[in-house]
Amino acid sequence: MPPIDPEKEHWDVIIVGTGMGGATLGYALARAGKRVLFCEQGIATCNEGVTKGGYAETVSYTTPLTKSERNKIWRLSGRCIEEIEDVSHSRRRRFTPFIGTATGGSSALYGMALERLFPSDFTPKINYQDDTASTLPETWPITYEDLRPYYTEAEKLFRVRGTVDPIRDVKDSTSYLDPPPLSKGGDEFRQFLLGKGFHPYRLPLACDYVDDCECCQGYLCAKNCKNDSSKICLIPAIEKFGAQLLEECEVQKLEADHQRTTGILCQWRNRQMTLHASLIVLAAGALRSPAILLNSSTPLWPKGLANSSGLVGKNLMRHLIDLYVLTPKSTRHTTPMKELAFNDFYQVNGHKFGSVQTFGAIPPAQVITAPIERKIAECHLRIAAPALQWLRPIINTALTKFFSNKFIMASILEDLPYADNQVTISKSSETVKPKVRIEYHLKSYDKKRIRQFRKRIRTAFRPYGVSLVKQAGNNERIAHACGTCRFGSDPKSSVLDPFNRAHDLRNLYVVDASFFPSSGGINPALTIAANALRVADSIIDRI
Repeated sequence: MPPIDPEKEHWDVIIVGTGMGGATLGYALARAGKRVLFCEQGIATCNEGVTKGGYAETVSYTTPLTKSERNKIWRLSGRCIEEIEDVSHSRRRRFTPFIGTATGGSSALYGMALERLFPSDFTPKINYQDDTASTLPETWPITYEDLRPYYTEAEKLFRVRGTVDPIRDVKDSTSYLDPPPLSKGGDEFRQFLLGKGFHPYRLPLACDYVDDCECCQGYLCAKNCKNDSSKICLIPAIEKFGAQLLEECEVQKLEADHQRTTGILCQWRNRQMTLHASLIVLAAGALRSPAILLNSSTPLWPKGLANSSGLVGKNLMRHLIDLYVLTPKSTRHTTPMKELAFNDFYQVNGHKFGSVQTFGAIPPAQVITAPIERKIAECHLRIAAPALQWLRPIINTALTKFFSNKFIMASILEDLPYADNQVTISKSSETVKPKVRIEYHLKSYDKKRIRQFRKRIRTAFRPYGVSLVKQAGNNERIAHACGTCRFGSDPKSSVLDPFNRAHDLRNLYVVDASFFPSSGGINPALTIAANALRVADSIIDRI
C-alpha cells in the first residue's frame, strides 16, 4: 500500500496495467524523473501466498472446487478470472481467457520469446497479392528503422538470449546474449531442418537460464529466471525511481472534457475513488483497454472515449496458432525449453504466413482436461460428473503418454484485421464495470491460408510422424490479441496518432498491443516493449 493517499495526489503519469507496454513505459518515465502511478487489476506476484512453479489447474484437491475457490487459486497464480462472452455464434458462450492479470500482465506467464517483426511487416498490404486482404493498411505510421534502436534497447533491457535468424537482412543486427547449448532433441531437429534446406536458429528468449530452468510457460516463475515486465521494469521503477503501485485496483472508466482526460474512476479493493494525472496511459491489454474506452461514454463522448473514428474495439486480431506433435527418431526430447524457430514460410512465393517455433513443454493433462470439467460443472450435468471423475485418471494417463518425449512445434499464422471482428461491452445497471465481449469470425480467405500453412508444415516435417493439434479456429485460444485501438496518421482511420496518443485527447495514450494495425506472424511482446520505449522518449521530449 502506498505511503500516501493516491486520490489526493496529482500524478505526472498514471498507467493502467503493468504488462510489457505499461511497465516498460512506466520504467522509462520514472527513470526520467516523472511521478508515476501504476494501477494493476491483479495482485503483486511478490506477495506471500502467490502460487509459483506450476499451473493453477494442478493444485491438488479432493472435492470439486466451487467457482469462487477456483478463482482464488487462479488469482494467486497470476491468471485472469474474468469471463469473456463470445457472441460470434448464435449460441453465445463464456470463457476465461488464458491471459495474465497480476503484476507483469501476460508477460508473467509468457514463454519469453522476444523477437523483432520483419521490416516487411511495416508495409503489410504489399505482402498479400489477393484483393481479399484489402482490409490491411498500406503501411504502419512508423517504419522498421524508426523502431530499430528501440528494439536494440529492449533486447538489452530484457537480457534476450538467442541467435540471429539467417534469413533476415545482415544489417538487421541484434543485441542477443549467448544461449545455452541445445538439448539432444533440439540438436537432432536442427540438423533435420538444415538437411531439408531450412534455416533454423535459436529462438530469442528473455531468460537467465538458471540450473534446471523449466521455462515456466503458462505459470509464474519460481526461480526468478524469467525476465518479465514486472522483474525487469516494474520493480526497478518502484525501488529505484520512486514509482508507486496500486495492486487490486480495477479501472472502470475514464472521465474527460472536450480535449483532455480529467480522471480515472476505479475501485481499489473496497474503495471507490477517482485518480488524477497530467497524462493517462492505458496498457490493460487489447481486450480490456478498448472496453474501458467504450465504457467511458458520456453525452460529450456518446460512442465512447477517443472514438470519433468509430474504431475503438474494431479490427481484433489474434494469432492463428496450431501445434504439431513430432516423434524424434534417435533421441528423446525431454527439455521444457523453447529452443528453435524457422521463418522459411514467413513470406514465400507471394504468400504471407508466419513463423514456426518449438513450443516447449506441453501443459499437464489436468490443464488440458480442465475446460471440459468446468463446462460440465457450469451446465450442472450431474450425470456426466461422476463419469468424468472415473475417466480422469485414464484420460490423464493417455494424454501424458501421447505427449511424452515428443517434440512440439507451434505455428504462428498472421491474422488479418476486419472491422467486424471486435471487442464490445455489455453493461448492467447494477455495476459500473462492463463485461467484455468479443465477436470474431474466421473468414474463408483465412481458412484457406490456414490450410495452406498446415500443408506446407506437414510436408516440411516428413518423414517424422506428425500429429496436428488444431487450435487456429478456437476463439478461446485468443493468443496475442491486438489491433483494437490501431495507430495511424489519419484520425478517420485510426484511434491513436503515430506516437500512440489518442487523436481526440491531448493526454491519453494506449501502449499495449491494441495499437497494432496488423499482427505480423511473430510473438508481439518485443515490439510492444520497444514501442513503449519509443513513446516514452516522445513523452519526455514533449513534456
